Amino acid sequence: MPETLTAAETIAAISTPPGEGAIAIVRLSGATAVATANAVFRGADLTQVASHTIHYGHIIDPANQQVVDEVMVSVMRAPKTFTREDVIEINCHGGIVATNRILQIVLQAGARLAEPGEFTKRAFLNGRIDLTQAESVMDIIRAKTDRAMQVAENTLDGDLRKLITTLRQDILEVLAQVEVNIDYPEYDTDELTTKLMLAKAQEVLTRVDALLATATTGKVLWEGLATAIIGRPNVGKSSILNRLLHEDKAIVTDVAGTTRDVLEEYVNVQGVPLKLVDTAGIRDTADKVEKIGVARSKQALTAADLVLLVLDASQPLTADDRELIALTQTKRRIVVLNKQDLPAQLDRTELAQLVPPAEWLDTTATSSVGLAPLAERIAQLFNTGVTNSQTQVMVANARQADLLRQAQTSLHSVIDGIHAGMPIDLVQIDMTAAWDQLGEITGDAAPDELITQLFSQFCLGK
Repeated sequence: MPETLTAAETIAAISTPPGEGAIAIVRLSGATAVATANAVFRGADLTQVASHTIHYGHIIDPANQQVVDEVMVSVMRAPKTFTREDVIEINCHGGIVATNRILQIVLQAGARLAEPGEFTKRAFLNGRIDLTQAESVMDIIRAKTDRAMQVAENTLDGDLRKLITTLRQDILEVLAQVEVNIDYPEYDTDELTTKLMLAKAQEVLTRVDALLATATTGKVLWEGLATAIIGRPNVGKSSILNRLLHEDKAIVTDVAGTTRDVLEEYVNVQGVPLKLVDTAGIRDTADKVEKIGVARSKQALTAADLVLLVLDASQPLTADDRELIALTQTKRRIVVLNKQDLPAQLDRTELAQLVPPAEWLDTTATSSVGLAPLAERIAQLFNTGVTNSQTQVMVANARQADLLRQAQTSLHSVIDGIHAGMPIDLVQIDMTAAWDQLGEITGDAAPDELITQLFSQFCLGK
């Protein structure tokens, strides 16, 4: 088990975003949380009130007995709290000055400023949640779509933990059988135990493979689909970006080369989050600044999961267009034939020889014509596997996916070792490794350094 709390320190932090607002919350957690809040609260005696109640009063400055703010204070006694410790939440008026003054007062009264993610870390260390649930807390905060939010909620409910726990229990049972065989060979046979381990390794591997298959969809839901809008200068890339965002983020002119750098924005397209990248027009140029932009555009193209290749339908295909078609040949792409409001000059027969017509889509970005079908096409390309994401157990992040891959490798080694006739006690080593690797996902076998590093990525006050 990872580190345990060795001191009953009470921690405090502002748990709401900085800035102006109607309400802000200063949260305390620890053995002396109630007493600390009571020392600066004028109202009911918080040490005597019932758990999970809220009380009106004022925060005072003990140094001069002046009222700092009018507040409502929630009292929640352990163990029925997020951290399984006594928790106080001071609901004060929103604003930087009021919240910071109250925070400073409770720190002076004996609390310590919480580290990033320390409230959630205490929930983990006190056994209320596992690592997958802890990570889902940040996934909920960072969710860009309703679907991502629902998947994170499922993980917070313990769906992934339950699945991993079941897999580990299956492995543990067969490991126990191996130990019995080694210690009491007269009650078992190597052949019987070997068959049992082989069957169990194959069964667990199948379920690990299925879970790992959700990692790509999970990456899309949480990080967004990297979508590069590519084309030569002045074909309408920035106009398409603005229309998909429903606001003018990119400068649009009829001067070629207006966009000199990449511009990234997030947009929700029918439940699929896109990380849209508007790029500088790709062409041969002597302009030093534009050359840098072109180089960055090609980098964005290489990293993209989806490419929107924009062609000007009012002009014949150019050498630059043909080069871009070739560069995107292996990419998942949609070829956007823009400027349909102008007289057509693009030879569609020639284009059909280079790009299947099924990949084409006509638009006039300046008037939004064709943008709805474009959004529909994007959603169709990536909704496979995402449509059932609201109820499906999914891998949430790269850490979990990497550990699943390690367990996958260990299970393959078990199967290969058995087929190669290796002694059962040697095969057992790889089976134990898979058990440990799955345990790292939930935190049951995670080293202290991992725990510290993981929670350091959380926001302050969570």
